[in-house]
Amino acid sequence: MKRILITGKNSYIGNSFERWVTERYPEAFQIDKVSLRTDKWKSLDFSIYDVILHVAGIAHVKETKKNKALYYKVNRDLTKEVASKAKKEGTGQFIYLSSMSVFGLVEGEVNANTIENPVNAYGKSKLQSEKMLLQLKSNNFFVAIIRPPMIYGPNCVGNYSKLSKLVKKSFLFPDIKNERSMIFVDNLSEFIIGLIDDKKEGIFHPQNINYVNTSKMAELISDIHNRKLIKIKCVNFLINSIKINLVRKVFGDLKYSKKMSPEMQKYNVVSFEESIRIAEQMEK
Repeated sequence: MKRILITGKNSYIGNSFERWVTERYPEAFQIDKVSLRTDKWKSLDFSIYDVILHVAGIAHVKETKKNKALYYKVNRDLTKEVASKAKKEGTGQFIYLSSMSVFGLVEGEVNANTIENPVNAYGKSKLQSEKMLLQLKSNNFFVAIIRPPMIYGPNCVGNYSKLSKLVKKSFLFPDIKNERSMIFVDNLSEFIIGLIDDKKEGIFHPQNINYVNTSKMAELISDIHNRKLIKIKCVNFLINSIKINLVRKVFGDLKYSKKMSPEMQKYNVVSFEESIRIAEQMEK
């Protein structure tokens, strides 16, 4: 049995991973969680853990001049403290939840040649954390960095939740042909288990097998709630001309090349249609 410590006691990803492991692999893993909001974690013995899953951080908080420094303090400096302690005390593997934001793109395709170019404090602090962690890795300290695209699932926060609420209040929706990389939270949890089982290191870009079309997602959400959703194309020209980031995040293309996620067939344990049903049933 492997012992895993999740940093971030109330994190969505951490709690979802704990639930998935408890339901599916109760005999294979023992999960503990610790809050990093106080200094109590510093007295915890990390030597008893095989893996640190570091998901604590700041996200989904509007960046301002006042809180900009906090991103670096939490996402970068705190990560360095935790990782350094883990390495010093003999933890074998450190898994870090980074973000697609390190590329700084609102639209387009990320491939093996795309250079990281974050544009905000969130993305910059994540990328700086990655570089620091890669300097810490050794033959006895394996570092795995995950850069997921948009994560969605039951009771999640962020753009999926906003889209779901909008669809449940609307009867008209744009019929846009876009492609977006996303990952269902349970597929992400299964991917993390694969990293742990094989003690992998490096940088990873997991995603659902198929790209997500926003209009198709909206249609599925509407069907689950027994609502009629009429998709219209007459506003497409207007949407395509709007350069507001929020609109582009919903209706534009933003995806990882499929070549960047070669193993997702193995970890795509929940289909897209079923993932939306699970998310919406839990929302209800």
